[in-house]
Amino acid sequence: MSASSIAEHLKCPRTQPARLPNPDFQPPYPSFSIRFPENVSQLVMAIIGAQHKTASDPASETSRSTLSAFLTSASSTTLPSFFEWASVMDNKGFYNLSALAYWPSKAAYESWADQSGFNTWWQALRPDGTNGWFLEVFFPTMNRFETLFNTDTAREGSAHMGRCMSEAVQEHGYWGSMRDRIPLSQTDELAGEKAPPEEYKASPSGAVATGRVVIPGRKNLAIIRSGQDWLDTTPEERKLYLETMHPVLTKGMDFLRDHGDEVGCYSCRFMEIVDAKTAEPEGIDRTFGLAYFDELASLEKWCKEHPTHLAIFGGFFQYARKLGNNVTLRVFHEVMVLEPEQQYFEYVGCHSGTGMLVTRRLG
Repeated sequence: MSASSIAEHLKCPRTQPARLPNPDFQPPYPSFSIRFPENVSQLVMAIIGAQHKTASDPASETSRSTLSAFLTSASSTTLPSFFEWASVMDNKGFYNLSALAYWPSKAAYESWADQSGFNTWWQALRPDGTNGWFLEVFFPTMNRFETLFNTDTAREGSAHMGRCMSEAVQEHGYWGSMRDRIPLSQTDELAGEKAPPEEYKASPSGAVATGRVVIPGRKNLAIIRSGQDWLDTTPEERKLYLETMHPVLTKGMDFLRDHGDEVGCYSCRFMEIVDAKTAEPEGIDRTFGLAYFDELASLEKWCKEHPTHLAIFGGFFQYARKLGNNVTLRVFHEVMVLEPEQQYFEYVGCHSGTGMLVTRRLG
């Protein structure tokens, strides 16, 4: 019998129906969730980034070194438990370089921001026409957060703060399993606020620069970070992945980026993990999609019904079958459904299509 993805101390009598096909359901292949210490009640994931007009802009290295100095500051006793760098060329042609950093509590994050000098520096920023800056921070309580890994040895993102990996879990391999892994779904339907079509059109088609803008949080905003790692695959599997799975995945992420309004997705960045010293992706072989949906139901509907995700889902089964289910590709995701006060979005001098700026009405 598989274990439950929900840790014992987060279980409670269920008042919302589970999507589990039947009580004895066994997934077609094993997957695992991170177990966090019981005294960890909240995590922090921060996306701290710089936006440049081109990837070759010499100032991008200055941006990276500036942020790196704060993230490694000897002045702080609460440095991030883990951080890494990722980049993406967005659909307006701008180069975005971000640090993704994790802390084990909101208090630790706030202490770091004060002690390192980051807060003082951030508040002093003013749009100067050279590059933009963005800060997107999430504070999920553990009952609003879930993880899933296809291997029990990988360590990605929040897993660096985990106590251990679970046994193989029951809640995966069926539509609705993502919801079933979120502890709060036992008693809450996690309904969000469906965004009207005009909200996605608030940003003009061009890359209009903005000043300093704070975007308010949304009720039960759903955030997913879904990653792929093919660094240690065999040459045969690597070729198969790059020729079959990666193009299909890219197409799906591009759809969410360019046509997310059709499925309730505000923002999607398909990012490459880059070297901490060179900011180059060569030799890293890791990517992830980072997407913000108006509610969990919208994310679920895209997964279950949209051709772009069905191609990813079906493609993976074909991929695994060709390999005789001996898959060394590592995949994972982190999903959180957040209250408004558990989200913070601020943009300084970024173009109007950046992240949650798409919801801001201009003019």
